[in-house]
Amino acid sequence: MWRIFRPDAVAVLKDERARKSLARYFAVMGGKLPARFLVCKRVRVRVDLSASDEELWRAHERGLEEFRKLLSRIDAGKAKLEDLKKPETSLLDLKVELAKRILKSCHFCERRCGVDRTAGEVGFCGVGERSRIASEFMHHGEESVLVPSYTIFFNGCTFQCQFCQNWDISQYPDSGVEVSPQTLAKLIEGAKRDGARNVNFVGGNPDPNLHTILEALNECEASLSSVWNSNMFYSLEAAKLLFCTQDIYLSDFKWYDNNCALRYSKVPKYLEVVSRNHRLAFADAELIIRHLVMPGHISCCTKPILKWIVDNLGPMVRVNIMNQYRPRYKAEKYEEINRRITREEYESALRIASEVELRNLEP
Repeated sequence: MWRIFRPDAVAVLKDERARKSLARYFAVMGGKLPARFLVCKRVRVRVDLSASDEELWRAHERGLEEFRKLLSRIDAGKAKLEDLKKPETSLLDLKVELAKRILKSCHFCERRCGVDRTAGEVGFCGVGERSRIASEFMHHGEESVLVPSYTIFFNGCTFQCQFCQNWDISQYPDSGVEVSPQTLAKLIEGAKRDGARNVNFVGGNPDPNLHTILEALNECEASLSSVWNSNMFYSLEAAKLLFCTQDIYLSDFKWYDNNCALRYSKVPKYLEVVSRNHRLAFADAELIIRHLVMPGHISCCTKPILKWIVDNLGPMVRVNIMNQYRPRYKAEKYEEINRRITREEYESALRIASEVELRNLEP
């Protein structure tokens, strides 16, 4: 039974725009379709997992094609997951193997540190081979369509946002509790029984923990939508590994001006990477975009981001224009962002959304 305490989390079930943009998610939530990672586990790949990286990636491309065919049949009611046997080697098995290999010269994100995390080395994010979580719980503070969301907060992050609300998680990768994929799988299955609408991988940032999360999904048997709650700075290889495993990408699109991203989040080439990954995510699955309105950044970031969304992804993408900014962590060192946003700034952001004809805003 769902334990929902927010009225909007009930009302959204009748929100036609939400249902249209997140149609498959609603179908999984209603038990009409299986989560995508379960379908991924039914796709057979014909390759020896000890083969070269090049051979594995070629098999992966073929597997993606087979996944799309199978998903289309399942979604059209022409095949049922329970009638399909698990193959000796599945597409998700292959993804787990490729993710483990990336660990040896880590490039899960576009910083491409190249460290061997299996040998105890760590890169910019500080995350080692074994993932650590700060907390896991049934979250009632997410977007209405997600609540209740079983949310897993991973330690570590590929950004260093100077105003981070979760700095005690993101900037302390060695804190938290070490967790195995098997334990995560059991927790996810328990959350399904307890009425979660989804499992929500966040942090910090989930990207450095892709290997652990894919393996956990491979162990999990619960049909629960998987939500990738990310800063979207992951590498192209990571994007390919995410393909076919996620039901929703819950993205963060914060900056449009690369100078802003570098100054406040300490991240280079932000727009190039994040815009690419939004296009890839939108082509792969369903998408909810978060945009946190920053003080003094309406013209340089908010306005062009909202326009970019309409021009590149269309007006019906679900967008949450957020007014929750608080000057936390090291924000006091930057006078221009060491304040809350004004009512006028937030109203300006909403007005811009209307002007560019975004039609599916989170209330």
